[in-house]
Amino acid sequence: MHPYWQTQQQPSRTPTGLTVLWALVPLFTCGFGSPFVIGHAAVKRRSPLLIVSTGVYALNVVIFIIGIASYENVDDIPSWLDGIMTVGLFVNWLGGLGQALFVRAKVFGHDVPAGPVPPQPVMPQPHYPPGPVQRPVPPPPGPVSVFPPPPPRPGVNTGPRPPMAGHHTGPRPPWQEAATRPGVHGPAEPGNRPERLGPYRVIGNLGKGGQGAVYLGVSPTGQKVAIKVLHAHIAGDKDAQARFLREAEAARRVAPFSTARVLDVNVTGDLTYVVSEYVDGQSLEQLVKEKGPRPEDGLIRLALATSGALAAIHKAGIVHRDFKPSNVLIGSDGPRVIDFGIAKALDQTSATASQIMGTPAYMSPEQLSGEAVGPRTDVFSWAATMIFAATGRAAFGEDTIPAILNRVINHQPDLSALPASMRELARSCLDKRAENRPAMSEVMLAIVH
Repeated sequence: MHPYWQTQQQPSRTPTGLTVLWALVPLFTCGFGSPFVIGHAAVKRRSPLLIVSTGVYALNVVIFIIGIASYENVDDIPSWLDGIMTVGLFVNWLGGLGQALFVRAKVFGHDVPAGPVPPQPVMPQPHYPPGPVQRPVPPPPGPVSVFPPPPPRPGVNTGPRPPMAGHHTGPRPPWQEAATRPGVHGPAEPGNRPERLGPYRVIGNLGKGGQGAVYLGVSPTGQKVAIKVLHAHIAGDKDAQARFLREAEAARRVAPFSTARVLDVNVTGDLTYVVSEYVDGQSLEQLVKEKGPRPEDGLIRLALATSGALAAIHKAGIVHRDFKPSNVLIGSDGPRVIDFGIAKALDQTSATASQIMGTPAYMSPEQLSGEAVGPRTDVFSWAATMIFAATGRAAFGEDTIPAILNRVINHQPDLSALPASMRELARSCLDKRAENRPAMSEVMLAIVH
């Protein structure tokens, strides 16, 4: 473009990642965040339609809260009110998500202009001889032009152009050889997973979840290992990295019986992964779904092994915080508890405040209410997991999240499917007050006796 002409400066924009996160708040909060997100959009856009939508979403939230608060037992709610509450929740959840995604670009100024922005003249354009100009040419002899020489454009660097931010001119790290960077955009598919992660050779995929991707790898000594590549919640945050390392190093000190040992931890600005012992077996969740509830003898062996594993974890100063059927692997040598110590580190470094660390059906009342979490939180989750192993059903139901949370906080599950020797023990473990529950070592001894 000619030096005398410049395009109109565009206003600064909010990073796209933050705007997408803003639009997904209704999804993360099951619709309870829709009034706040759409209300923010209404203020920004001054749109009557958005104001009306905000009122509708807020009314649905109020009706739901009043309905839950008015009945101690969720089963006592009249069918007509239950229908209104359910429809309102889904309107907030799906309607709020769709509307937020639709207005996101307009709220944050990400509109695409209908045509090119017209150039803004700074001063009159001088007359130049026709033809391409490759370099400055001295003016021809004769009368001096009435136009002054073109001023240099401020901020323009005429020297060599520096490399773009984030562009690496050296060798690519091994994990960047894959088409998808693990831990940032989600787990890589089998066709584009990384070939190596540090000193570990990746040979397969084990699964994926909310925390990241899990790969099957081989150590330099030839041992098979499980490598969990975490999402980049802690990249670039030195304090968060230090907290994660302390928690993961504590996990390495856990006694090895009935647990999948943590072998290695890597935390850098670009990549975070945890290497643990590979257990060749399926999870308790998969086993129960495929083969049904565990028989009494198998259930007691499972209870003894998992309670001993949690007791060892607590002795190392760690709270699991996410004990559930999918975190118990049934190996050839018995049950193994996995993912201990990682949930707390992730909880401390999570960049999304609206996310709940844990699975609601297996969380304790103090976790749901935001109170202090300690070893007896795992005791509650352990008892709920034993009920699942004995019945094939979640102890507090598998329907809507609000209904599950209400049962966890206010109701006792059915213990009739447990062996008679375990019912009173499970009832004490499921006490709503953490201080009334036994320690995990006491649970293990009660099973033995």
